[in-house]
Amino acid sequence: MLKWLWLSLGIIVFDQITKYLATDLLVYAKPVAVLPFFNFTLLHNTGAAFSFLSEAGGWQRWFFALMAIAVSLGITVWLSRLQTKQRWLAIALALIVGGALGNLWDRIYFGYVVDFIQVYYEQWYFPAFNIADSAITIGAGMLLLDGFFGKSAESDGSERDQNGKTIQ
Repeated sequence: MLKWLWLSLGIIVFDQITKYLATDLLVYAKPVAVLPFFNFTLLHNTGAAFSFLSEAGGWQRWFFALMAIAVSLGITVWLSRLQTKQRWLAIALALIVGGALGNLWDRIYFGYVVDFIQVYYEQWYFPAFNIADSAITIGAGMLLLDGFFGKSAESDGSERDQNGKTIQ
């Protein structure tokens, strides 16, 4: 199922192109209204989700970078072990890997993640995010749906030997 890594690569490329355009076309922290609930606003996040640990003094850059590498490697191994019929799960994992590596590039190259999508309602603003964050969120949602509603290889009614192989 490693063929799904093309989706990861597509996410990385799309993420980096949009971040480049945001950096090139937007003024830092100056919102550009798109819709009554949506702005493009260039921001830099040195932390993790919701700016967690953004004021930690710099060590978090390498901590989050190493974490992204470890998670991406682990998910790639998981992806390589999936069965052909587990397409939904493969797409979910590929989205997460693409998002993690898109943000990893920023973290290593710039020392922060470029965010530019801002959603709000009246005075309530959701933390700014980017395409990589969206891919991770969608992939995680798909992973949850698969866990709750998907047919896993273990529950498809097939008998398995001690090595996990299907017995005909």
